Amino acid sequence: MVRLVAPTPDDRICDPACGTAGFLVTSAEYIRETYEAQMTADQWQHFDTDAFSGFDTDRTMLRLSAMNLMLHSITNPHIDYQDSLSKQNELASRYDVILANPPFTGTVDAESINDNLKAVCNSKKTELLFIALFLRMLKKGGRCACIAPDGVLFGSTKAHKTLRQELVENHQLQAVISMPSGVFKPYAGVSTAILVFTKTGAGGTDKVWFYDMKADGFSLDDKRNPIAANDIPDIIARFHNLAGEVDRAKTEPSFFVDKQAIVDNGYDLSINRYKEVIYEQVEYDPPEVIMARLDQLAGEIGTKMAELREMING
Repeated sequence: MVRLVAPTPDDRICDPACGTAGFLVTSAEYIRETYEAQMTADQWQHFDTDAFSGFDTDRTMLRLSAMNLMLHSITNPHIDYQDSLSKQNELASRYDVILANPPFTGTVDAESINDNLKAVCNSKKTELLFIALFLRMLKKGGRCACIAPDGVLFGSTKAHKTLRQELVENHQLQAVISMPSGVFKPYAGVSTAILVFTKTGAGGTDKVWFYDMKADGFSLDDKRNPIAANDIPDIIARFHNLAGEVDRAKTEPSFFVDKQAIVDNGYDLSINRYKEVIYEQVEYDPPEVIMARLDQLAGEIGTKMAELREMING
């Protein structure tokens, strides 16, 4: 996900549900790997102070986040105790990049939800409210890659549809990457997807790129052992060369879907709505041939049974 949004040394990066700060650490490593030789003194100063922010409601996680970042030479990160969805969080239009894997399940007290989130998505479901929050916290032109449960993609409630319409009509939804259901085992078995979008406030979605991920380099059972199959390098390469994806058919692992098709389908973003499956025609022998074959098998079984009885009876 970090490589999809490609943060730069000038970006302010945030994870509003940071856990142990994995996204922030990986972003820092990506920036060092990509830009270290050319970063200016001001950019290094920004890197050490204002570049990384994270929030969580678990104080133990916050301590782990701070320690994790400091162990990766990020000396002054902004790691704070805060319920990102609450009225206490008034952060808006502040960040260039948001990377997050917010809580999938659960609801929050309607009275505590920030009113400007309810204006975008009138719901108590955390997975919907967090996406509305990302839109509020991003600057115009800011990029987001977040994980969402599949229900966000095709849920039929008014809140689900309104949120998807907001992404498609008022911002630039770039990609929906469908992931297999085992990627978060043994902790959760829910099917998920990665949403990649840019906050524009003025639309910009012309077509959306879909990718049907089948493997992530690990087995999809509770053991999650390393395996050879891994679609992630292909996803990154294709996402950064979307011009080469234009002519791919909907029978392939990745393809574009026009915005109008999404609108016509009630803003449904599930890949199965648009993926085409080719069925191979199977030809069977005529019934009389199959019956003759069964008669022959029955005869052979009867002969063998008779031979077996003779052997048993001596």
